[in-house]
Amino acid sequence: MNKQLMGSVSALVEESKLYPQEKLASVRTANQSLNIGIPKEKSTYENRVPLTPKAVAALTSNGHKVMIQAGTGSAANFYDKEYTEAGANLTKSTEEIFKSDLILKVEFPTKQEIEMMSMGKTIISTIHADKDLGQRLSLLNQKKATAIGYEFIEDQIGGLPIVRAMSEIVGAVVIPLAADYLSTNQGGAGIILGGITGVPPTNVVILGAGTVAEYAARTALGLGASVKVFDRHLYKLHRLKHILSSPVFTSTIDQVALKKALIEADVVIGAVRADKGELKKIVSEETVKAMKNSAVIVDVSIDEGGCFETSYPTNLKNPVFEKYGVKHYCVPNIASNVPRTSTKVLSNIFTPILNGIAQRGGVDQMIFENKWFMKGVYTYKGYMTNYHLSEKFKLRFKDLNLLMAARF
Repeated sequence: MNKQLMGSVSALVEESKLYPQEKLASVRTANQSLNIGIPKEKSTYENRVPLTPKAVAALTSNGHKVMIQAGTGSAANFYDKEYTEAGANLTKSTEEIFKSDLILKVEFPTKQEIEMMSMGKTIISTIHADKDLGQRLSLLNQKKATAIGYEFIEDQIGGLPIVRAMSEIVGAVVIPLAADYLSTNQGGAGIILGGITGVPPTNVVILGAGTVAEYAARTALGLGASVKVFDRHLYKLHRLKHILSSPVFTSTIDQVALKKALIEADVVIGAVRADKGELKKIVSEETVKAMKNSAVIVDVSIDEGGCFETSYPTNLKNPVFEKYGVKHYCVPNIASNVPRTSTKVLSNIFTPILNGIAQRGGVDQMIFENKWFMKGVYTYKGYMTNYHLSEKFKLRFKDLNLLMAARF
């Protein structure tokens, strides 16, 4: 009987070997010293910097090497002397910066900058939709780079911390910007943005009910304007109405109601985020043509293609153009109007991420251990890992989860 039992157990053990075996968790390596390069932005109109001197001091005191290009922070009133006193190495050479193991910048790298990169390095920046984005993504793949879009990075509860932070800034800035373009010194209609006793309030229409809308609506309502908010999603409108203490008109995007509101609007804020990687135009050229003369459009969504058919990207030097008598403000990096504040916000988010990368022994381990960080990766060692970008530009896609499983 005992022999029979032993035989059965032995057979079961041998059979179990045929089943898929659980993979052992990867062993975290020791704390890694990072070699970080921060280049000066090529665009004359990008004034933000990813790290403040205080953040650099915190990193260098932990044994990390930070190299920064001369003049990088001057537009945000952070100067070379402050960075060198914080322990950073200063260089005038762009090529030297792009030989760093980890490159941290605000704007998406140019074709020339990607060509300077060494093979297999990591770059963290934003992504902007433009005409040669596909070509630059291909170059990143050729360099077998790990490229991380900071607007895709999530936090531990599924939020988008950098998107939210920049949206808070933009939402607070857009109403004063629009108010300026309503004044006669900017060729506007000569009206105040708000409400004055005995005078009908200014009409503000906001497309989208996210963070930009929240801060823009709060500012406009505080000035006494009449605010209408439109969004595709009812739950976002419920959330916004709950957050705002003042009454605000809300509606799902109904083209009849929306067109009526736009025709009556003095200011329109376009703040709609793309669904599944693609932003569809919401406001037709015909509707813009029917709007008030000297009305102001601020297309915050222009970095994703814009939500008005008449929009195209502008810059901080020439931010506005006029179409059918309507002023269009279409700057992709509105937060760059207040670069010192924006830099502090970016720095507060990047510093713990960089420390996390070091503590886990490198970027690969950080990706493997943290799904929220993994969400930011769009190219990894020669593969496109963002499905929507790979579909749009017909680039080879690979599921990052599979790549990490094979690696670890």
